[in-house]
Amino acid sequence: MSLALHADFLTKPIAHRALHDIRDRRPENSRAAIRAAIAAGYAIEIDLQLSRDGQAMVFHDDILDRLTLETGPVNQRSAAELSHIPLRGGRETIPGLPEILALVAGQVPLLIELKDQQGELGPTDGKLEAATAAALEGYGGPVAIMSFNPNSVIIMARLCPLIPRGITTCSFDPANWAPIPAATCDRLRMIPDYDHANASFISHAAKDLDNPRVTELRNKGAAILCWTITSPEAESKAREVVQNITFEGYLPTPLE
Repeated sequence: MSLALHADFLTKPIAHRALHDIRDRRPENSRAAIRAAIAAGYAIEIDLQLSRDGQAMVFHDDILDRLTLETGPVNQRSAAELSHIPLRGGRETIPGLPEILALVAGQVPLLIELKDQQGELGPTDGKLEAATAAALEGYGGPVAIMSFNPNSVIIMARLCPLIPRGITTCSFDPANWAPIPAATCDRLRMIPDYDHANASFISHAAKDLDNPRVTELRNKGAAILCWTITSPEAESKAREVVQNITFEGYLPTPLE
Protein backbone atom coordinates (compact mmCIF):
# COMPACT_ATOMS: atom_id res chain seq x y z
CA MET A 1 0.00 0.00 0.00
CA SER A 2 1.38 3.42 -0.93
CA LEU A 3 1.40 6.16 1.67
CA ALA A 4 0.65 9.76 0.72
CA LEU A 5 3.16 12.47 1.45
CA HIS A 6 2.51 14.68 4.46
CA ALA A 7 0.68 17.81 3.27
CA ASP A 8 3.64 20.03 4.17
CA PHE A 9 5.70 18.33 1.44
CA LEU A 10 3.37 19.98 -1.06
CA THR A 11 3.34 23.50 0.42
CA LYS A 12 6.86 24.08 1.73
CA PRO A 13 9.45 24.36 -1.08
CA ILE A 14 12.18 21.76 -0.61
CA ALA A 15 15.71 23.07 -0.09
CA HIS A 16 18.06 20.99 -2.26
CA ARG A 17 20.79 19.48 -0.06
CA ALA A 18 19.37 21.88 2.57
CA LEU A 19 19.57 25.67 2.30
CA HIS A 20 23.22 25.74 1.29
CA ASP A 21 25.20 28.85 0.38
CA ILE A 22 28.95 28.53 0.46
CA ARG A 23 29.28 32.34 0.60
CA ASP A 24 27.62 32.19 4.00
CA ARG A 25 29.67 29.16 5.09
CA ARG A 26 26.75 26.78 4.64
CA PRO A 27 28.00 23.81 2.58
CA GLU A 28 25.48 21.45 1.04
CA ASN A 29 24.07 18.80 3.39
CA SER A 30 25.67 20.57 6.35
CA ARG A 31 24.24 21.28 9.77
CA ALA A 32 24.42 25.02 9.04
CA ALA A 33 22.41 24.57 5.82
CA ILE A 34 19.85 22.47 7.65
CA ARG A 35 19.49 25.02 10.45
CA ALA A 36 19.02 27.77 7.86
CA ALA A 37 16.28 25.81 6.10
CA ILE A 38 14.47 25.18 9.37
CA ALA A 39 14.67 28.86 10.28
CA ALA A 40 13.22 29.82 6.88
CA GLY A 41 10.43 27.26 7.12
CA TYR A 42 11.47 25.18 4.12
CA ALA A 43 11.29 21.43 3.73
CA ILE A 44 14.72 19.83 3.40
CA GLU A 45 16.21 17.31 0.97
CA ILE A 46 19.34 15.44 2.04
CA ASP A 47 21.45 12.66 0.53
CA LEU A 48 22.83 9.51 2.11
CA GLN A 49 26.02 7.57 1.48
CA LEU A 50 27.26 4.54 3.42
CA SER A 51 30.35 4.47 5.62
CA ARG A 52 32.77 1.55 5.66
CA ASP A 53 31.22 0.33 8.90
CA GLY A 54 27.65 0.49 7.65
CA GLN A 55 26.41 3.86 8.91
CA ALA A 56 24.20 6.26 6.92
CA MET A 57 26.12 9.51 6.38
CA VAL A 58 24.60 12.76 5.09
CA PHE A 59 26.72 13.42 2.01
CA HIS A 60 25.95 13.63 -1.71
CA ASP A 61 28.96 12.33 -3.65
CA ASP A 62 30.38 8.83 -3.51
CA ILE A 63 33.89 10.30 -3.31
CA LEU A 64 35.23 12.95 -0.95
CA ASP A 65 37.13 15.08 -3.47
CA ARG A 66 34.61 17.78 -4.45
CA LEU A 67 33.16 18.55 -1.04
CA THR A 68 36.12 18.05 1.31
CA LEU A 69 39.89 18.40 1.38
CA GLU A 70 40.20 14.61 1.48
CA THR A 71 40.11 12.25 -1.49
CA GLY A 72 38.81 8.79 -2.25
CA PRO A 73 35.58 6.83 -1.77
CA VAL A 74 33.26 7.66 1.10
CA ASN A 75 32.62 3.96 1.69
CA GLN A 76 36.29 3.34 2.48
CA ARG A 77 36.11 5.51 5.62
CA SER A 78 34.44 4.66 8.91
CA ALA A 79 31.67 6.82 10.29
CA ALA A 80 34.06 8.08 12.94
CA GLU A 81 36.63 9.02 10.32
CA LEU A 82 34.03 10.75 8.17
CA SER A 83 32.73 12.68 11.15
CA HIS A 84 36.15 14.34 11.46
CA ILE A 85 36.57 15.31 7.80
CA PRO A 86 35.92 19.06 7.29
CA LEU A 87 33.54 20.18 4.56
CA ARG A 88 34.89 22.76 2.13
CA GLY A 89 33.65 26.29 2.74
CA GLY A 90 32.45 25.84 6.29
CA ARG A 91 33.44 24.93 9.80
CA GLU A 92 31.75 21.57 9.92
CA THR A 93 32.38 17.91 9.26
CA ILE A 94 30.29 15.20 7.62
CA PRO A 95 27.23 14.40 9.77
CA GLY A 96 25.54 11.06 10.27
CA LEU A 97 21.81 10.58 9.70
CA PRO A 98 20.91 10.09 13.39
CA GLU A 99 22.42 13.48 14.25
CA ILE A 100 20.51 15.19 11.46
CA LEU A 101 17.25 13.55 12.48
CA ALA A 102 17.79 14.85 16.00
CA LEU A 103 18.53 18.32 14.62
CA VAL A 104 15.45 18.49 12.39
CA ALA A 105 13.25 16.81 15.02
CA GLY A 106 10.08 17.13 12.96
CA GLN A 107 10.24 20.92 12.67
CA VAL A 108 10.01 20.73 8.86
CA PRO A 109 9.51 17.89 6.36
CA LEU A 110 12.61 15.86 5.52
CA LEU A 111 13.06 14.22 2.11
CA ILE A 112 15.83 11.61 2.19
CA GLU A 113 17.51 10.39 -0.99
CA LEU A 114 19.47 7.16 -0.80
CA LYS A 115 22.34 7.23 -3.27
CA ASP A 116 23.04 4.15 -5.37
CA GLN A 117 25.87 2.15 -3.78
CA GLN A 118 26.69 -0.45 -6.42
CA GLY A 119 27.05 2.02 -9.29
CA GLU A 120 24.72 0.23 -11.67
CA LEU A 121 21.21 1.31 -10.54
CA GLY A 122 20.50 -2.38 -10.22
CA PRO A 123 20.34 -4.87 -7.35
CA THR A 124 21.52 -3.48 -4.02
CA ASP A 125 23.10 -5.24 -1.06
CA GLY A 126 20.65 -3.50 1.26
CA LYS A 127 23.26 -2.11 3.66
CA LEU A 128 22.44 1.58 3.22
CA GLU A 129 18.74 0.78 3.35
CA ALA A 130 19.19 -1.11 6.61
CA ALA A 131 21.23 1.72 8.15
CA THR A 132 18.62 4.25 7.07
CA ALA A 133 15.77 2.21 8.50
CA ALA A 134 17.60 1.78 11.80
CA ALA A 135 18.20 5.52 12.10
CA LEU A 136 14.57 6.32 11.26
CA GLU A 137 13.11 3.97 13.85
CA GLY A 138 11.00 6.09 16.18
CA TYR A 139 11.35 9.30 14.16
CA GLY A 140 8.03 11.12 14.39
CA GLY A 141 8.35 14.06 12.01
CA PRO A 142 7.21 14.34 8.40
CA VAL A 143 9.67 12.26 6.39
CA ALA A 144 9.80 10.56 3.00
CA ILE A 145 12.34 8.38 1.22
CA MET A 146 13.39 8.25 -2.43
CA SER A 147 16.16 7.01 -4.70
CA PHE A 148 17.14 6.88 -8.36
CA ASN A 149 17.54 3.16 -7.78
CA PRO A 150 14.05 1.63 -7.60
CA ASN A 151 15.50 -1.51 -6.00
CA SER A 152 16.46 0.63 -3.01
CA VAL A 153 12.93 2.02 -2.77
CA ILE A 154 11.49 -1.50 -2.94
CA ILE A 155 13.70 -2.58 -0.02
CA MET A 156 12.64 0.50 1.97
CA ALA A 157 9.00 -0.45 1.39
CA ARG A 158 9.71 -3.63 3.33
CA LEU A 159 11.89 -2.06 6.02
CA CYS A 160 9.86 1.12 6.60
CA PRO A 161 6.32 0.39 5.41
CA LEU A 162 4.90 3.39 7.27
CA ILE A 163 7.15 5.96 5.56
CA PRO A 164 6.08 7.38 2.16
CA ARG A 165 8.31 6.38 -0.73
CA GLY A 166 9.11 7.85 -4.11
CA ILE A 167 11.43 7.40 -7.07
CA THR A 168 13.88 10.05 -8.25
CA THR A 169 13.55 10.20 -12.02
CA CYS A 170 14.74 11.96 -15.17
CA SER A 171 15.17 11.41 -18.91
CA PHE A 172 18.06 9.00 -18.23
CA ASP A 173 20.07 10.12 -21.23
CA PRO A 174 22.79 7.43 -21.50
CA ALA A 175 25.34 10.12 -22.37
CA ASN A 176 24.90 11.56 -18.87
CA TRP A 177 24.75 8.24 -17.03
CA ALA A 178 27.84 6.37 -18.22
CA PRO A 179 28.88 3.72 -17.31
CA ILE A 180 25.24 2.76 -16.66
CA PRO A 181 24.23 0.59 -19.66
CA ALA A 182 21.95 2.25 -22.21
CA ALA A 183 19.48 -0.61 -21.76
CA THR A 184 19.18 0.21 -18.04
CA CYS A 185 18.61 3.88 -18.87
CA ASP A 186 15.94 2.95 -21.40
CA ARG A 187 14.15 0.88 -18.80
CA LEU A 188 14.34 3.41 -15.96
CA ARG A 189 13.17 6.21 -18.23
CA MET A 190 9.72 4.61 -18.21
CA ILE A 191 9.57 4.55 -14.38
CA PRO A 192 8.42 0.90 -14.51
CA ASP A 193 8.85 0.13 -10.81
CA TYR A 194 6.50 2.78 -9.42
CA ASP A 195 3.74 0.33 -8.49
CA HIS A 196 6.09 -2.43 -7.35
CA ALA A 197 7.70 0.01 -4.91
CA ASN A 198 4.28 1.10 -3.64
CA ALA A 199 5.44 4.63 -4.32
CA SER A 200 3.23 7.68 -3.89
CA PHE A 201 5.42 10.29 -5.62
CA ILE A 202 8.24 10.94 -8.01
CA SER A 203 10.82 13.70 -7.99
CA HIS A 204 11.51 14.31 -11.67
CA ALA A 205 14.09 16.42 -13.49
CA ALA A 206 12.60 19.84 -14.20
CA LYS A 207 13.91 19.82 -17.79
CA ASP A 208 11.89 16.69 -18.58
CA LEU A 209 8.48 17.49 -17.12
CA ASP A 210 6.78 17.12 -20.50
CA ASN A 211 7.59 13.40 -20.36
CA PRO A 212 4.34 11.48 -21.08
CA ARG A 213 5.07 9.04 -18.26
CA VAL A 214 5.09 11.95 -15.78
CA THR A 215 1.68 13.02 -17.08
CA GLU A 216 0.41 9.46 -16.81
CA LEU A 217 1.52 9.08 -13.20
CA ARG A 218 0.09 12.47 -12.26
CA ASN A 219 -3.25 11.49 -13.79
CA LYS A 220 -3.18 8.30 -11.72
CA GLY A 221 -2.77 10.28 -8.51
CA ALA A 222 1.00 10.38 -7.98
CA ALA A 223 2.40 13.47 -6.33
CA ILE A 224 4.89 15.11 -8.70
CA LEU A 225 7.93 16.90 -7.28
CA CYS A 226 10.84 18.15 -9.37
CA TRP A 227 14.53 18.98 -9.21
CA THR A 228 16.37 21.33 -9.30
CA ILE A 229 14.77 24.77 -9.71
CA THR A 230 17.16 27.75 -9.61
CA SER A 231 15.00 30.79 -10.41
CA PRO A 232 11.48 32.19 -9.95
CA GLU A 233 10.94 31.92 -13.70
CA ALA A 234 11.81 28.23 -13.75
CA GLU A 235 9.62 27.69 -10.70
CA SER A 236 6.63 29.32 -12.39
CA LYS A 237 7.00 27.07 -15.43
CA ALA A 238 7.50 23.92 -13.37
CA ARG A 239 4.44 24.58 -11.23
CA GLU A 240 2.27 24.17 -14.32
CA VAL A 241 3.01 20.46 -13.87
CA VAL A 242 4.29 19.78 -10.35
CA GLN A 243 2.89 20.13 -6.86
CA ASN A 244 6.19 21.19 -5.37
CA ILE A 245 9.78 22.01 -6.24
CA THR A 246 13.24 21.24 -4.99
CA PHE A 247 15.26 24.44 -5.25
CA GLU A 248 18.63 26.10 -4.71
CA GLY A 249 20.22 29.45 -5.45
CA TYR A 250 17.19 31.62 -4.63
CA LEU A 251 14.43 31.80 -2.01
CA PRO A 252 10.95 30.74 -3.17
CA THR A 253 7.75 31.65 -1.35
CA PRO A 254 5.95 28.85 0.49
CA LEU A 255 2.43 28.11 -0.71
CA GLU A 256 -0.59 28.73 1.48
